[in-house]
Amino acid sequence: MNELFGFSTLDLSRFQFATTSIFHYFFVPFTVGFALIIAVLQTLAYRSHDPKLENLTRFFGHLFFINFAVGVVTGIVQEFQFGMNWQGFSNFVGNIFGVPLALEVLMAFFLESTFLGLWWFGKDRLPAWASLASIWIVALGTTVSAFWIILANAWMQHPVGYALRNGRAVMTDAWAIVTNPKALEWFAHLWSGGLTVAAFFVLAVSAYHLRRKHNVPAFRVSFKVALLTALIGSLGVVAAGHVQGQSAVRDQPMKYAAFSALWDTPTGSQMPESLVALPSNGARANRFEVTVPYVGSFLAFNNFSGKAKGLNDLQREYAARYGPGNYLPWVWPVYWAFRVMVGLGGLMLLVSAYYTWRWRRGRLDDPGRLYPLLLVMPLAPHLANFSGWVATEMGRQPWIVQGLLRTADAVSGLTPQTVLVSLAAFWVVYLTLIGLDVFLLTRTARAGMHGPEVETPSVPAPHYLPEGAAP
Repeated sequence: MNELFGFSTLDLSRFQFATTSIFHYFFVPFTVGFALIIAVLQTLAYRSHDPKLENLTRFFGHLFFINFAVGVVTGIVQEFQFGMNWQGFSNFVGNIFGVPLALEVLMAFFLESTFLGLWWFGKDRLPAWASLASIWIVALGTTVSAFWIILANAWMQHPVGYALRNGRAVMTDAWAIVTNPKALEWFAHLWSGGLTVAAFFVLAVSAYHLRRKHNVPAFRVSFKVALLTALIGSLGVVAAGHVQGQSAVRDQPMKYAAFSALWDTPTGSQMPESLVALPSNGARANRFEVTVPYVGSFLAFNNFSGKAKGLNDLQREYAARYGPGNYLPWVWPVYWAFRVMVGLGGLMLLVSAYYTWRWRRGRLDDPGRLYPLLLVMPLAPHLANFSGWVATEMGRQPWIVQGLLRTADAVSGLTPQTVLVSLAAFWVVYLTLIGLDVFLLTRTARAGMHGPEVETPSVPAPHYLPEGAAP
């Protein structure tokens, strides 16, 4: 096989797709959760007829617009890569995979972009109810977009509603694909994660201005809305993640075993859970581990006697079923990425619960001793998302479509040199876009509602005047 610096076309193509996906995913959950928070703030402004809340909504809308614009640019590359780097995959799943991607564009992206433009540029021309409806449609569009994308990925993890014809997967039951239980579980997890990404960003921005006594009544409202969103999102992530883990025991047992670094099927009456381990694919064992009895059984089966199969037993089963080969994922990054995700999820739940307690104690305006932590908490859901995708995607290797198509058979016939050039070009472009996005978000967020980017209107907009009053 042709290699460059020890890396094959497959290695470089996998690394390119993984990194560009992570770059793009910096924006996706942010957009999903942020649109919903802004829609809630717009609703509060509409109901209260308070120009300060309207100005607050426009301030966060400016931040949303920045993220949305850069996110669209980073997303365009993703679909092109299927044809450039993954010709075997495109040929195999094109009949199925193209449908949700097309529907995502037709049903969601056009919906988002059209009504986002109406909401932003028509704010002084549309009636108040139409402006409110527009931002709620944007929130709906981001949610629908996330559903179609996760539906495509979930099919790769758990193929349903298909038949194999002439070496290709062909759709036979569209409804089975749309209602794929894997997709529904993952969508719940992704949507909850999107809430946490946006919520902790809004919490940090609001806390920053509350600490400096800037527009306290307005930022108090955004802090409360974001706090409730963070609490709901954190609880949703934990619950959906638990359901996902249990479903993996049934339909992706090799991945679940890698999550727990479970090399051998337990021989006793229960299954322990690994707290800390040093997995070794070479030794096909853990060089060191600390386990807790019974916990593994409870997490996987909601009882204290269930047992999942170990990696070594599954390797023998897969070799007998699919033919000779190595079907073990690279365990240590899967194992530790899974634990980083779980740990950060727990941290988000604790922080949101702590500030909910402070709210009940009437101390919301003062972020307290955890203020420095609150400022860096927007990084936590991003890192949790990234580590979760590392665990999920590396955990299903060597499959790109579970049980049907191996990753090595899906790559295009490119040279490593060609892939390396495109990889370097994508990195330069994506790092530039990420840097621009972070710079603009930080600058605009710190400027606040009275900064040069967001002007406070000198008089309320006409549709906020009391009934019967002249403009």
